[in-house]
This record gives sequence, C-alpha cells and structure tokens, in this order.
Amino acid sequence: MKQELDLRLYLVTEESCLQHGVTLMDAVEKALQAGVTLVQYREKGGAGGMMFEKAKALTELCHRYHVPLLVDDRLDVALAAGADGVHLGQDDLPCAAARRIAGPDFLIGVSAHNAEEAARAEADGADYLGCGAVFPTQTKKGVKPTGINHLRSIRAAVRIPFVGIGGIQPEHYKAIRATGADGVAVVTAILGADDIAAATEKFVKQF
Repeated sequence: MKQELDLRLYLVTEESCLQHGVTLMDAVEKALQAGVTLVQYREKGGAGGMMFEKAKALTELCHRYHVPLLVDDRLDVALAAGADGVHLGQDDLPCAAARRIAGPDFLIGVSAHNAEEAARAEADGADYLGCGAVFPTQTKKGVKPTGINHLRSIRAAVRIPFVGIGGIQPEHYKAIRATGADGVAVVTAILGADDIAAATEKFVKQF
C-alpha cells in the first residue's frame, strides 16, 4: 500500500550543511521530532554501498516517526534499502521506467523546472513534483531562481501535488502555499541551523 504524502515540510538532506560535530542521523531525528513531514536522503555521487547503509538507517529512523523516506536519484538504492520512494531529476532514470520497475505503490517524485516538464512527469506516473529553485540557493549554485510566481504555472499545468524548493525560509512559506503549492522542500534553513529543532519549528508554525 502506497504511503500517504504529506508535503507541508519536506526535508532534503545535505551533510555539508551540518554544523561541526552534528551527524546526519541526529540532525534528521531532531527535525522529525520538531515536525518534518517527509525526508529525502540526497548524496550526489555517493558510493552505492555507503548510500545503501545510510538509506536503510534513515528509513528505519523515519518510520519510527511515521514519516516516509525517499532516496534522491538512485532507484536501486531506494529499493534495496526498503525506502518508501525515489526522487528523480530530469537527467535520471525516466519516471515511466522507474514506475515500471518499482510498481504502483512506490512513491516517485520528479524535479520539474517548468510547466512542460511538470505535465510530462504527471503523465509518466509521478506522485509529486519538486519545483525550483525558487530563490538563490547554496546547494544549487549557478541555478537561476524562478521566483514564486513561476509556481502558479506549475499548479495550472498539473493536478498532482508539488513543493517549491530552493533558498526557502520560514517567512516565504505562506506566499509559496498561496500559489497552490502543497508545501516546501528545505535543506540549509534547517540542516545548517545551530538549533535544528528550533529552525524546523519556525516552519511548522507557518502551517
């Protein structure tokens, strides 16, 4: 049975954002305790074996809080680790192919930068979309931000849920939801904070 998606506050991991001495597992648990509703394990260019071990541990952690865990890019790692889904970029395995392999109950998200990519992902069986970068972001340097209004064109193009991602702070939350987005995906604003729980709670208060 497919996990229910709650996209209100979607945490995407990036270990380079963490403060000195903070482990990924501790950081994610603090965010889960404070109200994160979905977690994506992202490790660009990571070795498969290492990613498998981390994805498995994160899946077990997230499930203790009844929150799904998705793996970025790597469908093989997601399936092997027992994760709930995968998030695919435009240059990754096509969504339709991933759906054929993973089956109907596996969560599949797709990054979409415009309405055309969004509509194609929906037609190919995506469960949700990640759209951005909305604002300038430290994790995707060189990417031109789209701005909030761009999200309205995504909402007009698809029926499936989507989140805005990229440089999002708590003060942006309500404006992004007003475009029709179902939530926000956050990296640095939570994982780069001195107090991860407090940073998470600032977003949760905007719900």
